[in-house]
Amino acid sequence: MGFVATARNLFKGWLLLLGFCGLLGGGGWLLGGYRVASLSIFCALLAAAGMYWYLDRIALGMVGARELAAAEAPLLRSTVERLAARLGVAKPRLYLLADQHPRAFVAGRGPRGSSLAVSEGLLALTTPAELEGVLAHELVHVRNRDVLVQTTVVVLAGVLLEMSRIGGWLERMLLVVLGPIAAAFVHLLLSPSRELAADRAAAEILESPHGLADALLRLDQAGSFVEFRASPATEPLYTVNPFAVEGIAAMFVTHPPLADRVRRLRELDPDWREKLRAA
Repeated sequence: MGFVATARNLFKGWLLLLGFCGLLGGGGWLLGGYRVASLSIFCALLAAAGMYWYLDRIALGMVGARELAAAEAPLLRSTVERLAARLGVAKPRLYLLADQHPRAFVAGRGPRGSSLAVSEGLLALTTPAELEGVLAHELVHVRNRDVLVQTTVVVLAGVLLEMSRIGGWLERMLLVVLGPIAAAFVHLLLSPSRELAADRAAAEILESPHGLADALLRLDQAGSFVEFRASPATEPLYTVNPFAVEGIAAMFVTHPPLADRVRRLRELDPDWREKLRAA
């Protein structure tokens, strides 16, 4: 399953690159023929290379994350190091979101270059087992290279949304046009199955599905009490959808229903209720 997910995400990454180059090349051809098309494709390749190397920084900048100092959050650091070694990925750079909304996400290129951001709310509210479940889920996205496609799609969709914020009477009209285009782009490349696969892989790595299942419930419940504002295009990044499913945010929902995710996790250990009563 991991190999299939990785191959699928590599294909999507190349599809994004070729589509971007083809789009600019086609525009250049219409404007000035072969020479302009060649120049457009060259510029597209430069832009794609720059985006590839700075994807995580762009995404982290979109949400206002700061890098953790060396002495901060020792439990988080030790847990991430242990899980990264178990999954065979390089330890990601760690960032902090300075608010109380419990959430986490990864951004970057893949197993050899990624960043992990967690919020103060996540560190304060979750138990060690729940935190471990969330971190394992996110690092599976890194191993499967979901992170590359997710980050690229979020950055490009975010750019489309920001293009509508020019002010005046044009803003609403552009949002009506560009919002659905950005949302369609997100749904075309990101399937809800990636979250279910990451849930299952995290449970297998931790040899228990309950830490993650409990974390999903806690994040969903706690998040409803804390105000959250960000670009709705960032929805695919998070472990649990932090947005109210209304307005433009409803168009960007890529997560499966939370109840379905929890049910699938619990089913991995069908005797969990008996074990809990016997404890």
